[in-house]
Amino acid sequence: MSLIPLLQREKRFLDGPLSRVEELKFALSIFMEFIKGFRIFHFAGPCITFFGSARFNSKHRWYAKTRSLAAKVAGLGFTILTGGGPGLMKAANRGARDIKAPSIGCNIILSVEQQPNAYLDRWVEIKYFFVRKILLVKYSYGFVVMPGGFGTLDELFEALTLMQTDKIHDFPVVVMGREYYRPLRMQLELALENETISPVDLDLLLFTDSEEEAIEFIRQRAISQFGLVPRKPRKKFKWLGEG
Repeated sequence: MSLIPLLQREKRFLDGPLSRVEELKFALSIFMEFIKGFRIFHFAGPCITFFGSARFNSKHRWYAKTRSLAAKVAGLGFTILTGGGPGLMKAANRGARDIKAPSIGCNIILSVEQQPNAYLDRWVEIKYFFVRKILLVKYSYGFVVMPGGFGTLDELFEALTLMQTDKIHDFPVVVMGREYYRPLRMQLELALENETISPVDLDLLLFTDSEEEAIEFIRQRAISQFGLVPRKPRKKFKWLGEG
């Protein structure tokens, strides 16, 4: 199926009720998207997912920062997982490649074509954002949030909401860029002041500019908390496994 009919079908689904047959067909297409993701990522091992803007090129300071931090995170034994596209996603996958660590991606199919970046060992291309977000969360033991826009914030709050409501464990969330995310932190503190979130909710996040602080947070809140230990690699991947 070509890209244009595919996107039109998704828009039609979101416009409102369809016939029962059309609803069933769409539900089945969603099911097949999950199956694709499960097949690709089943043997990836525990991952750390990097979220960040697709718009920063390789000359941007946040590209270099993301690449460096991803290499350090991969050095702990994690697979680096991203949205699979350009910008800071590419930088994170490149950081893993720098130390010959596994690097995987979950690319989204858009009207403006977004190719999987060149630093992925394996990837899957997904039609629907909500399926993609679930896959990015499902295989992760922590999240690193680099500067980004709507998509990055959406992914951040998806993970936080799932943890707040006890749908997933309290995985570490590292938010890199204290100045960039200063308004976000102020908004969260306002929410706390108005009791729309609890003090424990803010404990889920670390706002920092320090790669060393980020690594230690991940080490304590992912490796130690969940008892991850090295295990023998399968295929060409090396990863951590539960003890």
